[in-house]
Amino acid sequence: MADLKKLAEEIVGLTLLEAQELKTILKDEYGIEPAAGGAVMMAGPGGGDGGEAAEEKTEFDVILVAAGAQKINVIKEVRGITGLGLKEAKDLVEAGGKAVKEGVDKAEAEDLKAKLEAAGAEVELK
Repeated sequence: MADLKKLAEEIVGLTLLEAQELKTILKDEYGIEPAAGGAVMMAGPGGGDGGEAAEEKTEFDVILVAAGAQKINVIKEVRGITGLGLKEAKDLVEAGGKAVKEGVDKAEAEDLKAKLEAAGAEVELK
C-alpha cells in the first residue's frame, strides 16, 4: 500500500511535459490511453475485418519536427497553444519530433500547423 501511495505522489508531482511523455509511453508501449474524464482505459485487442482502416481519420496529432531559425517565435506560439510555461515550451521545441497537441480535429490541426509554420517551425500532422 505504501508503494502505491509513493507512486501516486510521484505522478501528481509530474510537470506537464513529463505527464505528456508518460502519456506517450503508456500509449505507444502498452496500448493504454487516457479516457476523456482522465481515467485510464485499456486499448481493445487488434484484429477485426480491416474496415476500420478504410474510415477517414478524424483526429490528428500536431507534431513539431523542427523549430527552424525563429525558435523564439515558435516557443511563443507553442506556449499560446499548449498553455505550458516558458521552460516546458522551450524544452518541447528544442526536443523536436514531439506532439504539440494530440487528438484534435482536422480543422484545428490545420490551423495550429499554419500558426506554427508562420512562426518558422517545421510541422507535420499524424
